[in-house]
Parts: sequence; structure tokens; C-alpha cells
Amino acid sequence: MSKNRLRGRSATDHHQFLIALGTPPELWLGVPGESAEERAARLCAARDILDDHPELMCPITEAVFAALKDDAVDLLGAA
Repeated sequence: MSKNRLRGRSATDHHQFLIALGTPPELWLGVPGESAEERAARLCAARDILDDHPELMCPITEAVFAALKDDAVDLLGAA
């Protein structure tokens, strides 16, 4: 998915894109309150996926960045 196709989507759309790749968004975005061990395991699993499928690096990075950006805008707007 190109940057142009990602631009203008909501955070939910980006989460749906990550799910469509066969991974839960939480794998890439983390979860509130996760322990250091949980974070290490999550990051290890993500690295394994990217090692097996390096072509996913750019689309996943773009989707995660866009989801985080959208979530930050939503959080700032709610303040």
C-alpha cells in the first residue's frame, strides 16, 4: 500500500490494514501497561515476521506511523 493510499484514512482503517496483513495491530503498536518481558516478546515476534517477509517493512511502517499520528491527533483533540 503506497503512502497515497494510506493518507486520509482513519486510525481504524490503519488498524484494519494491519489485521488484513494477518497480524493484530497490538503486535506493532503495543498495549498500555505491557511489562518489559511482554514488550520484548512482542518485538521479537514482529522482528521474526519482518525477517520472514521483508517486503512488509514499508507498508507496515507506514500504517503504524499513520495510526499513531491519527491516534495522537484524536488524543490531543480530546484534551
